[in-house]
Amino acid sequence: MTTMPSPTAELSADEARRIALRAQGFLGAPDRRAGVRGVLRRLGAVQLDTISVLARSHELVPYARLGAVGRKTVDAAYWTETHAFEYWSHAACILPIEEWPHFAFRRRAYRARPQWHHDLPDGAYDTVIKQLRAEGPLTATELGGAKNGGEWWDWSASKVAVERALMYGEVVCTERRGWKRVYDLAERAVPGHLLHDELDDRECLRRLVRLAGQALGVGTRADIADYHRLKGEQFDAVVADSGLVPVRVQGWDKPAWADPEALAATPRGRHRTTLLSPFDSLIWERARTERIFGFTHRLEAYVPKPKRIHGYFAMPLLAGGQLVGRVDPAREGTTLVAKQVSLVSPKAVVPMAEALREAAEWVGCDAVRIERVDRPELATELAAALARLT
Repeated sequence: MTTMPSPTAELSADEARRIALRAQGFLGAPDRRAGVRGVLRRLGAVQLDTISVLARSHELVPYARLGAVGRKTVDAAYWTETHAFEYWSHAACILPIEEWPHFAFRRRAYRARPQWHHDLPDGAYDTVIKQLRAEGPLTATELGGAKNGGEWWDWSASKVAVERALMYGEVVCTERRGWKRVYDLAERAVPGHLLHDELDDRECLRRLVRLAGQALGVGTRADIADYHRLKGEQFDAVVADSGLVPVRVQGWDKPAWADPEALAATPRGRHRTTLLSPFDSLIWERARTERIFGFTHRLEAYVPKPKRIHGYFAMPLLAGGQLVGRVDPAREGTTLVAKQVSLVSPKAVVPMAEALREAAEWVGCDAVRIERVDRPELATELAAALARLT
């Protein structure tokens, strides 16, 4: 692990929390002029996921920060005018197109990879490239089919080839169409001045560490490295030259680094009240969420139903700069169903009602139904708060 220089500042746990909220776009007036694209640039990565309850996670992320921006507007903002591309960052993520050069280190690593999970028949790779050159952009289905007919991982040769080309950087995912990736040649999809792998690994890593530090505001080695799924030793190699500064946070048992601009001004302004996708970068790292908010959250979609505590896709409630509850939502026609509501205290009742009502309106629902509240004594109060907002 890197030798830790003397901290430049000492922060209280509360100051660190507020810095993190501001960095992530939850403290202060939302920048609606910059809109969805501004959110993407600010965060540096917006995670994609197949689960869609209220909406898909990449839609929920700007909604949480900006309010009820139209869902079609969200997709258009990401995918038009070569503004973004999809690649492997924290997971499969939408990334600002200007960061293409800084993922050269990962593309090189994939090209040098000795083994893959899928074998690739001779000629299949070249065939896909030729087809995209002649006909693209195309989905895997349009390239000849995504599967061989077996289990979901039983990919066809064309799907294996195009996914490998995606990892190599010869092909780019330029949008999602019906949740299917749409592939095009990088030479067409990436602006010419960005289409290069000239930056060495160190420069790529330095940039991504700096971006992660800016997006988090303040974080530990693990927090910052995990943002773009870097290794600890990769972080160690470049943090001294990243522009981030070492700080000490009271109550944190690990060294931390901060964006110097985040330290320059006291975080203040209005807090956003909203429901968060479990894949939102404010909370996607469980240990950090527990450290900053004292809130333990786990995605239970892959937990057997009898063992779930808070529900399939429980969405944490952010209010007053704290995580104060969660709800497992569903939709039945034009009704948003709160299958299970969990509240930290009675003070969370009104914020939960506000968040549910706003989310319902955003997805085109005109009613909210509460099925279960973990504290039954608050169910009547929650129903009354929702009624007042109707």
